[in-house]
Amino acid sequence: MIDLWTWNTPNGRKVSILLEELGLPYQAHAVDITRDQQFEPDFLRISPNNRIPAIVDNDTGMTLMESGAIMLYLAEKTGKFMPVDAEGRYRVIEWLMWQMGGIGPMLGQAHHFIRFNPGKAPYAEERYTKEANRLYGVLDRRLEGREYVVDDYSIADMAIWPWISRYEWQSVDIIAYPNVLRWYRSIAARPAVQRGYHVPQQVQDIPLP
Repeated sequence: MIDLWTWNTPNGRKVSILLEELGLPYQAHAVDITRDQQFEPDFLRISPNNRIPAIVDNDTGMTLMESGAIMLYLAEKTGKFMPVDAEGRYRVIEWLMWQMGGIGPMLGQAHHFIRFNPGKAPYAEERYTKEANRLYGVLDRRLEGREYVVDDYSIADMAIWPWISRYEWQSVDIIAYPNVLRWYRSIAARPAVQRGYHVPQQVQDIPLP
């Protein structure tokens, strides 16, 4: 049994989607970041950076924070959604790192300035709108002629997809990126993704352009 501390955010959904795809037994614990529950001492002992998600693997005693590290751990623990050949493995890691270093922080800034604080910082709104579209362009080119980011469905897709599911928050016209749109719809149709998206609670349906 795995204990998962999470909330309805792209980073939280990355891990719950993976757990659903793996079919591993887990228990989700809601950490309401709108009420600053991530700063409570009990959670700090699990996640020293006060961020969701975090897990405790009760089979091994392993405690992990940081969504990318958790995804790598679970993929390696189960031998699923990670290629076994060296090149394939590093391609998945490459695109996982791209999500963690680009898609996550840059689109997170777009959410902050465009959705939650419109009109307060025009320069920031312009900057992160442009960067969001640039990143969508990178992903669109990568998906040209590919069903998934790295050939077979992997943790790279599961890491990127929840951030793209907030395309409306980013003022991005996803229709303008046909390869991203095809990939997004295909993953959204997966039953495990639909279940994992609503952990720890259902707040909205998956957006479908």
